[in-house]
Amino acid sequence: MTEHPAYPTATSLDDFRHNLASVRDHIAAACRRAGRDPAEVRLLPVSKTVDEARIRLAYAAGCRELGENKVQEAHAKWEAMADLPDLRWAVIGHLQTNKAKLVARFASEFQALDSLRVAEALDRRLQAEGRGLDVFVQINTSNEASKFGLPPDQAAAFVRELPAYASLRVRGLMTLALFSSDPAQVRPCFVRLRELRDRLRQDAPAGVAMHELSMGMSGDYALAIEEGATTVRVGQAIFGARALPDSHYWPGLAQAGSRP
Repeated sequence: MTEHPAYPTATSLDDFRHNLASVRDHIAAACRRAGRDPAEVRLLPVSKTVDEARIRLAYAAGCRELGENKVQEAHAKWEAMADLPDLRWAVIGHLQTNKAKLVARFASEFQALDSLRVAEALDRRLQAEGRGLDVFVQINTSNEASKFGLPPDQAAAFVRELPAYASLRVRGLMTLALFSSDPAQVRPCFVRLRELRDRLRQDAPAGVAMHELSMGMSGDYALAIEEGATTVRVGQAIFGARALPDSHYWPGLAQAGSRP
C-alpha cells in the first residue's frame, strides 16, 4: 500500500496511456495475489476537478467511464462533451434530493445510495425521463460518524425496500475505507463490505442484484481487490494529484488528510 505519493499531473496523451497501463498492471498483480481474473475488476477513473481538455485526452487514451463526486460539475462536463456519446458518467458522491433531477438526466450509475428519500426522488425523476439507473448502496464500514453511508446492520432492511423503485437497478455495495497508511486498519473495511454483500445476496429480494463491490481508491485499491472489489475508483493515479484535499469531496477526511 502506497503512502500518498505525489502523483504527477497527466497533461499529454502519452501520460494518460502510461498511467492507465500502470494502474491496470497493478490491478492485474493484485488479482494474481488473490487468485482472481483481472477481467473481474472494473477500473472507474475518477475525474473530479479535471478540466474538459484533460478529460478528452483521457478519452483518447481509452477511458469510456468517469466517476464524479459533485453532481453539478459532472452535469456540466456531460453537457460540454455531448459529442462523446459513448462516455458514461457515474456519480459517486453524496446526493441531495434536489439534485436528483440532474442525475436522472445524464448519469449511468449512482454509487452513493443511502436513503429512501433519495431513492424515491431518483425513481420519480427517472420515470419522467424514461430511463433506468444502476445504483450501489453505500455502507459506512469504518463506523465514522462524519461519513455518509448506512451502518452495516441497517443494510438488509434498506435493501428490502428497494424493489419499490422500479427505475433503480441495484448492483451491489460501495464503501469508503478508513483513511490510513496501515493496511491492518484499511483491510477490515473491505472485508466487512464483502461479508455483508455475501449475507445480503443469500436472501436479496427479486430484482435486486448483490454481485458488485465498489471499493478501493488510488492509495488502497490493491487491498480492495485482494478482498473482492469488482470496481475500483481511481483518480489521482491516472490524472495526477488534485489541488484540493479530499475532505472537500469526502466527509470524514478533514482530520485525516487527503486520500489518493
